[in-house]
Amino acid sequence: MQSGSTQGGRFEIPGAVSCGAGEGGLPCARLTAAEAEAEICLLGATVTRYDAGGRKVLFCSETSKFASGKAIRGGVPVIFPWFGPHPTDAALPQHGFARTSEWLVTEARRTGDGDVVVVLELTASDATRALWPHDFLLRYTVSVGSRLMLTLEVVNRSGEPFQFTEAFHTYLAVSDVRNIRITGLENTEYADKVAGMARKRLPHAPLTLFGETDRVFVNTAAACTLHDPEYGDIHVSKSGSRSTVVWNPWDKADSMADLGGGQWPGFVCIETANALENAVTLAAGASHRMTAIIDPHE
Repeated sequence: MQSGSTQGGRFEIPGAVSCGAGEGGLPCARLTAAEAEAEICLLGATVTRYDAGGRKVLFCSETSKFASGKAIRGGVPVIFPWFGPHPTDAALPQHGFARTSEWLVTEARRTGDGDVVVVLELTASDATRALWPHDFLLRYTVSVGSRLMLTLEVVNRSGEPFQFTEAFHTYLAVSDVRNIRITGLENTEYADKVAGMARKRLPHAPLTLFGETDRVFVNTAAACTLHDPEYGDIHVSKSGSRSTVVWNPWDKADSMADLGGGQWPGFVCIETANALENAVTLAAGASHRMTAIIDPHE
């Protein structure tokens, strides 16, 4: 959508895709599939809602700032071209610029099995080149059905290779983060950001959270399963990704303007990523795809 909702309106499908103003007046696409519903804010191409089988799968903060130039706190923000702080310039925005840029809808369709698919794109501009001096195309495909499938394709339109890190910063809604378990990361090395990036290895046991957690698991393509004794399981599988991030700030969230009010027990982030030594180096003219499948029915 350029200048409001006019651009997105070209891709509306009656009963499946509608485009208009969403939270904070920001342009939004609403998707209705046979078994699920979702919303995508075109600010950051952030999937802010995904409900399947009557279940709220994603968490979005009640105090999130829905405003131009501000990252949305919750849903699935897109992280690119760097994960976390910029590696050499701390003054640059945390997690890059994709999550605060306005994306364009370029395609919308139904599939034969009742899923609804929307494709969004972001290309290099003077604003992005001021932060990251490369030409690129990001093509983001969101497929909504009984599973939420996200695919980010990065195309190098520069005349030379470039390197990037990336993530789907997925906030999953949970009954109480203190009571969940995560399987699939057993015996995997991670960088513990809470302990100054110390390298550790998870024991051969499910991951449980007992306090502030910010771990970048590296060199893993494994799927993860979130086990919630009240809400049920969510299975997160992936391809084109060699890192998985698990994050919850615990009660530090109460000092965060966009996550306060005791909301932190209601989510955990399980992020499909390529970070740290799993950064992607992409040759001129080449492309790379990262996919996450979030399945609340496993």
